[in-house]
Formats: sequence, C-alpha cells, structure tokens
Amino acid sequence: MRVLVVEDEKRLADTLQWGLEADGYAVDVAGNGLDGLRLAEQHPYQVIILDIMLPGMNGYKVCAELRKRGNHTPILMLTAKDGEYDEAEALDTGADDFLRKPFSYLVLTARLRVLMRRGPIGSSARISVGDLTVDSAKRTCHRATQAIPLTAKEFAVLECLARHAGQVLSKQDIIDQVWDMAFDGDPNIVEVYISTLRRKIDAPFGRNTITTVRGVGYRLED
Repeated sequence: MRVLVVEDEKRLADTLQWGLEADGYAVDVAGNGLDGLRLAEQHPYQVIILDIMLPGMNGYKVCAELRKRGNHTPILMLTAKDGEYDEAEALDTGADDFLRKPFSYLVLTARLRVLMRRGPIGSSARISVGDLTVDSAKRTCHRATQAIPLTAKEFAVLECLARHAGQVLSKQDIIDQVWDMAFDGDPNIVEVYISTLRRKIDAPFGRNTITTVRGVGYRLED
C-alpha cells in the first residue's frame, strides 16, 4: 500500500511519514504542489494526503488537475483554515475527504481506512484469490475462515501480489509499490518476505499459491 503525502510543513510531513511507515505503508513525500502533482502522475498510490496551502501550486489546483487528467486516487485534503468555504471548495475540486489541522493521527488513519475501502474507480479494498482473502482497509488476511497474522510489511507485499494476481511481478515491481522512493537496500529483501509469506499462507494449508517464475519474479495464483 503506497501513500503520497504532499505537505510543506516538514515536521508534520516527517511525523506522518514515520507513523504511516510504522503501520506498514510505503510513503513518498512532496514539499510543494508541483512535485506532488508529478509524483501522483508517476506512481500508483492508494491514497494521497494533500495540504491546501502549498508553494508552487496549491492543493485545490493539484486536486483539480489530477481529476482533469483522469486520476481518481482517493484524496484526503488537509488545511489549517477553519471554515465551511474551504471544505466546500476542497470537495468541489474533487477531494474525497477533508481534515482540519491540528488533527489526531488516529482520526487521520481512520479516514484513510474509509478511503481505502472506497478506493478509486475500478478497485476493491477486499481481494480474493481462491480461498485467500486480503482486506486492505482492515489490514487482515484469511485463508477460508482462518485468520493469518502478518506483520505490516508482510501484508504490504502480499497485498501487492494479490492486486496483481495471475501476473508475474519482478522484485523491482514489488519494491516500487511496497517501499518508498528512498529505498536503496538490497532487492533480495523481497525474497525474504516471499519466503516468510509462503510459510504463513501456504505451508500450513498444503498450498502453493505464491510461485516463482525463474529469472522473472513471483506470481500469486489460486
């Protein structure tokens, strides 16, 4: 699950990035509207957290431009202003939700979960591959009726595979969607998570849903 934070207040941006990454999200941060627009067009995000008062291009214009270009990623807009006009303008330009500063991190993450359940056009928060179910909003995984506990990053890797079920994803494909742009570690870290997932979602059930396509990548299939 990848989130874009467009916020020019560095302390707030850093806090959001730290908290969301601790919850298992891959987080990219842009400090101005133009960079935010560019990143939103270059990468597939599940949610965009967008401040209104931004240098370069304000949040209203960023949101309107994304919608104009056919980008329907859910947008949660942030503002330090207090007034119905700002909320109305945010929603009119295409934002999905609105949150005034200062806000509780718990409230923000609850709003994000709602947006993820709603998702962009053509998406679903609940993904089923055979009897394996991955719920992006609830951050849960089940094999039939059996709950399977996963760490935040394990869940993110599995969710990535589930959203592309039947397709072969390379290590770099997975890194691009699960880790942020600043990742400069060993791509073989993906192998570690694939191995762990197999032990949790396949081995106990006598299944082999995560397959390796030698020299190419990994595929999740029924």
